[in-house]
Amino acid sequence: MTIETQPKASLYIDGSFVEGQGAALPVLFPYDGSQIALLHEASVAQVAEACAAASRAQPAWAALAPVERGRVLLRAAAIIRERNEELSMLETLDTGKPLQETLVADWESGAAALEYFGGLAATLTGQMIPLGRDWVYTIREPLGLCAGIGAWNYPSQIACWKSAPALVMGNAMVFKPSEETPLGALKLAEIFTEAGLPAGLFNVVQGRGAVGAALTTDARVAKVSLTGSVATGQRVYAAAAEGLRHVTLELGGKSPLIVFDDADLEAAVGAAIMANFYSSGQVCSNGTRVFVQEGIREAFLARLAERIATVRIGDPRDPETQFGPIINAAQAAKIREAIAAGQAEGARLVAGGPGEGAFVPPTVFADATDAMAIAREEIFGPVLTALSFADEDEVIARANATPYGLAAGVFTRDLARGHRVAARLEAGTCWINAYNLTPVEAPFGGVKLSGLGRENSAAAIEHYSQVKSVYVGMGGVDAPY
Repeated sequence: MTIETQPKASLYIDGSFVEGQGAALPVLFPYDGSQIALLHEASVAQVAEACAAASRAQPAWAALAPVERGRVLLRAAAIIRERNEELSMLETLDTGKPLQETLVADWESGAAALEYFGGLAATLTGQMIPLGRDWVYTIREPLGLCAGIGAWNYPSQIACWKSAPALVMGNAMVFKPSEETPLGALKLAEIFTEAGLPAGLFNVVQGRGAVGAALTTDARVAKVSLTGSVATGQRVYAAAAEGLRHVTLELGGKSPLIVFDDADLEAAVGAAIMANFYSSGQVCSNGTRVFVQEGIREAFLARLAERIATVRIGDPRDPETQFGPIINAAQAAKIREAIAAGQAEGARLVAGGPGEGAFVPPTVFADATDAMAIAREEIFGPVLTALSFADEDEVIARANATPYGLAAGVFTRDLARGHRVAARLEAGTCWINAYNLTPVEAPFGGVKLSGLGRENSAAAIEHYSQVKSVYVGMGGVDAPY
């Protein structure tokens, strides 16, 4: 399949492609480092231009009936599904993720978000609160201009996850994708325009940190939604506080996956694979601390090593490839440093290792302790750290002994225990006998250092809107004088 990777221009402002005035932004295919496109960053003036266009367009969009806004999102979802194959190949070239992943997990989940929020449009209502003679009604209003900042691991999905609730609620958005994966957001902007979205409501600016800073501190921005690292989230949160802006932060984690000795072993091993090695381990919610009860520890590790030995590693464009490259050389070096640290601290390497070039193979450490760096620090790569435990209270305490709280998983045949443990885990998303399934119908987000606010589900509407109360007096007004 031949895919045109060079976009018409680097930015999308007010319904048109515009070339960036800033520094060059080469786009590299992670598999072999070849340049697949050359973009340019937005200048500070162009960021301001995008914000101005969004602010102009937003009031008329908000004045439409919600179902009219919803129809645009539904048309966009249909277009994405019609073009899923070519969009998925573009995503593979942009991210290095295997085509067999991107065909089912990237643009498809983005389309699901547009479809869900498009269908939710007619439910965007307020309340009537009776007070006897008088009454109050509430109006759910848009915030205005929302800034979206994406990450490189699920660039197109994230653009859809942020824009869908924002747009259906009547907001406008200026979106900055990661400089590592800038192509999908431009495609989404084109698709929105084709679906009937008026000019100015979804703008794309490209760039590194300075462009993000210019966007998040623009006085017209009412809300910032970021997917990224904890360090970036802290900077964005501090900047947003200056203008008392609304914030959604979906940040990193060091999530626990707990496997009790009564678990279905094959299912638990499969979950550990999905929780550590899908997208080459570059997933924020990954369950990288796998706590295995002592009774099945060795059987679990043996079966895990057996299954990952068969993984097909290679060119992500090949439909048979199951495991692709790391996003760039700097990230691969960081992962290799973590693997070296694990070995130096005395953890046993069960499978994998540092690899070479763009590839770090699925790597499993055992005999680790909670104090080791591989059990404390987010690696954002295909490194699983197995830890053993004796009983329920012990593992819950250890699982919660982290500053992060994005996700957690529990595998057990005892469903009462499953619910009991999930209730005690300090995480925004928990799975029982499953892992890393994030349907748009369910809220997603973290606690502690893993973030604020929620994406997806009807809960996301609350983070892209504000409530106005209107008191209606039905009689005279009594005054003391």
